[in-house]
Amino acid sequence: MKAAMNLQPPAPPAVRWSTVLLFAGLVLLVLASFYTLPLKWREFFAPEAMRTSIEFLRGFSPPEMGAGFLGKLGLATFETLAMSAIGTLLAAFFSLLLSLPASGRCGVTARLATRSALNVLRSIPELVWASILLIAAGLGPFAGTLALALHTVGVLGRLFADALENCPPLAEASLRINGVHPVAAFLYATLPQSSPQMMSYTLYRWENNIRAAAILGVVGAGGLGQMLKYHLSLFQMQQAASVIIAMLLMVAAVDAASFGLRRAMTR
Repeated sequence: MKAAMNLQPPAPPAVRWSTVLLFAGLVLLVLASFYTLPLKWREFFAPEAMRTSIEFLRGFSPPEMGAGFLGKLGLATFETLAMSAIGTLLAAFFSLLLSLPASGRCGVTARLATRSALNVLRSIPELVWASILLIAAGLGPFAGTLALALHTVGVLGRLFADALENCPPLAEASLRINGVHPVAAFLYATLPQSSPQMMSYTLYRWENNIRAAAILGVVGAGGLGQMLKYHLSLFQMQQAASVIIAMLLMVAAVDAASFGLRRAMTR
């Protein structure tokens, strides 16, 4: 009883000066950003700006619902979906191949070289890749698909490599000790443990590529983005409104399907 009464609450964790300095530096960076940027909040919320914005938005209604235009819109939506799906599929395949040396399975030199290449691929945005590839592949969805694939390889390759590195090595080591070939041990032990996480990463990147594919058309890579740029450049706001609605519905449908697939895999 006395021992229980003499129990003292645990001491609060000590605050490190490095943490305090890091937090203070982040606060100063945010304050400096607000000070240096010419943010014109007063002009943004001025009555004249609000009035012109409302007039501009009124031009989008009602959306174009003609049968001929909806047919073109359906083809552009399918083209955007195809670009994102093929780009993600190609990226997942090459990312799995590159994740082996990137995870250190082929030596330190191969790991550094592969990770450096992946860093370069994902540091260049999809729009920049599409602008470069349009010169070689020409206008159309082919350049957009390649742009999505190149950028996504850089992202998924890093994620796949981290998943392989974080996988418990006991199962594969046990198989190799018992004489199983290293490739077979990897396929039967490490890959099955990492594949659910890899599939979740792939589905998430597919969601992102849907949005990116809808924007790549602005630089001439086909799909809904190209339709949106065309109608906006001609000030055909009602047709542009239909394209924007199609983008929103497509993204919502893909998000719901991807969420369902991820949830089914985690059960």
